[in-house]
Formats: sequence, C-alpha cells, structure tokens
Amino acid sequence: MGVLTASTPKPLLPLRGEPILAHVLRGLASAGVETVVIVVGYLGEQIVGRFGTGRELGLRLDYVWQQHPEGTAAALLLAEPHIKTQEIFLSWGDVVTSSYNYCRLRERFEALPCTGWIAVNEVEDPCAGAAVYLAEDGRVERIVEKPAPGTSTTRWNNAGLGIYRPLIFDYAREVAPSVRGEKELPQAVQQMIGAGHEVRACAIQGFWSDLGTPEALAEAEVAFDPSDRAG
Repeated sequence: MGVLTASTPKPLLPLRGEPILAHVLRGLASAGVETVVIVVGYLGEQIVGRFGTGRELGLRLDYVWQQHPEGTAAALLLAEPHIKTQEIFLSWGDVVTSSYNYCRLRERFEALPCTGWIAVNEVEDPCAGAAVYLAEDGRVERIVEKPAPGTSTTRWNNAGLGIYRPLIFDYAREVAPSVRGEKELPQAVQQMIGAGHEVRACAIQGFWSDLGTPEALAEAEVAFDPSDRAG
C-alpha cells in the first residue's frame, strides 16, 4: 500500500493543502456532476468522516461499502442501485488531474454521445496499468488490463476517468474474476467493445494516480496545477 497509506486511505493524502479526493470531487462538480456515489473499503470511515454529505463542495455524497477489494467492476455494481442518471461519470478516488480534464471529457461525450468515453494518458510503460489501443479516429479498439511486460505496442494507459451509458452495468456483471479474484472495469469495457459498442478516448496530460510513496506525492505536489489546460 505504500508508506503513506498504511493508516490513511490514499484519497485522503494531502496535495496542495487538501486531500486528493477533494480535488477529484471538485473536478466532478466542475463537469456538472451533482451527486457522487463513493465506494469505500478499508479505512473508508475516514473518508466518510472527512467529507460527510459533501455540502462543503456543493455536492451530495452517498457512500457504499466494499468489504473486500474485489475490483473496479465489482465496485461499480455496488453503486448501481444509487445511480439514477442516463450517464455515469466514473473516477478513481486517487486521480490527480486538473478540473479542466473532467470538463473536457464531459464536452466530448456531449458532442459525440457514444456508449462510452474514457480518458487516456501517454506513458512509457503501458503494461503498468490498462493498456489502451486506439484507432486513428480516436475510437478504442482494445483495452487490456495489465498486459504482460514487454507485450504492449501502445503508448496509452487508461487514466481512470470515464463517462458511460448505463449499458456498462450489464457488461460489468459479465466480467470473470482475475487470478486475484478481482473484477476490473477495463475488462467490462473490452467486452462492450467486442460486442460492437463504440467507446472513444480523450487524451489528457498532467495526470498522476500512483501516489503511495513520499517521493511520488512530493513530485505531484510540485507539478500539479488545478488550472492546467495542457493537452
């Protein structure tokens, strides 16, 4: 879990004087989201205690408990009964990126409302996360959750932000557990693409998610600019 997260959930690590999750929630609010369902697990009571109803951020927060780390697709299904909208804006709770990127993803979805839009970021080693393969027109051709080292030919990773039609729930239910017993959302997205549904990608810059060490957090602290419009 990293040195800094042994007793504190990663979304509560401080960045520019606020928990990382505060920046996430502010980004969602800037994109027009009014109600956020937060799936919490280990040490989740700290998150509930810090943010409560979300009033201070102009949001309504609901909480769902995931007792065991069963993956992002499983977390989405836990939140399903609380989601009543025609589209679902998903974000990891420890994403660090500017509010502009949340708004840009929303704008892309509204301009071309296909089955899903995901944010991708350019990386040196796509095998560290979910590798995303893109067509020339920006459509997602394939997404592979943590491919074997040296096997990926793309430079893009899933950045942990996405907007989907409710159809995503159906495919999340079909995901088979990994060898670790986890059901991951990229697997559901891949199944959706395989069934002929269109998913597109929005490239972003200025993105961090792996902040479980003092060094990584310090680097993001220096570089992060909430108003950054790069990319």
